[in-house]
Amino acid sequence: MSNPPTFNLFPPILPYRTGFLQVSELHSIYYEEVGNPEGQPAIFVHGGPGGGISPSYRQFFDPKKYRLILFDQRGAGRSTPKASLIDNTTWDLVEDMEKIRTELGIDRWVVFGGSWGSTLSLAYAETYPERVKGLILRGIFLIRKAEIDWFYQSGASNIFPDRWESYLSPIPVAERGELLQAYYRRLTDSNIEIRMEAARAWSQWEAATSKLIVDAEAISRFGEAELAEKFARIECHYFINKGFFESESQLLDNIGKIRHIPGVIVQGRYDVVCPVTTAWDLHQAWPEADFFITPDAGHSMSEPGNLSRLVEYTEKFADLE
Repeated sequence: MSNPPTFNLFPPILPYRTGFLQVSELHSIYYEEVGNPEGQPAIFVHGGPGGGISPSYRQFFDPKKYRLILFDQRGAGRSTPKASLIDNTTWDLVEDMEKIRTELGIDRWVVFGGSWGSTLSLAYAETYPERVKGLILRGIFLIRKAEIDWFYQSGASNIFPDRWESYLSPIPVAERGELLQAYYRRLTDSNIEIRMEAARAWSQWEAATSKLIVDAEAISRFGEAELAEKFARIECHYFINKGFFESESQLLDNIGKIRHIPGVIVQGRYDVVCPVTTAWDLHQAWPEADFFITPDAGHSMSEPGNLSRLVEYTEKFADLE
């Protein structure tokens, strides 16, 4: 049997349009459009929550075929106010996506999201299924208690005990039985030094565990003050509030609303951040979607196997009606 073809990123590209959309009295959302204004509409949903967009994300889509929209979610990236937790919920973000679609005059679009982006993409699609042409999802995350506990309390700690030691360092031993709550107290503290110590430890823990081979450059980048605070504060805010879902099974319970939509689930076999069992649960609930476990990848979309499969599907979905 021959090996499947390898797909690579498209060359770097600049947006042809950027802007800010006022989505509430408080929040203004940065967005950009890339590629062909007459191409297949698509929206890129970044991770975190709080991660923001990066120029490399534009390169997963053929600029001749796609009209790609990227945006920074509330409090993230260039959106303002920075790192704000006020009026910042899953359902606010779902409505922001819909406001972007309406503002840009798009009828239906392909939705692409990984990690927390897969969570938000599913929430959006289940709310507005008539607006979604296709779903490309990676590193599946459903914000269930077992998933949060695995990464932030006990589980991934057994695979990365060296990195876990750094994650634990801001938290006194007496508070380590409830690490999420301990971090939330520090990330919302009025003292900037307390906030930043916690933010760096939280953010660098995720950066250290996101790839099969540890990426020192990513760890350094996630230690930068502005990114670390946005990422850690907003993530912890969402997790302490259980994603603002009515139940932890809400996305799986409502999967019937989207099973008719073309979709693909791409999951790294050695994903420590969002273990493959979550993607498997989604696959079981949504068997119509194509499903791939990348045998030599972790969580990151930039790892070669994950990257190739994702670009393969942006190519496939470029012609969806």
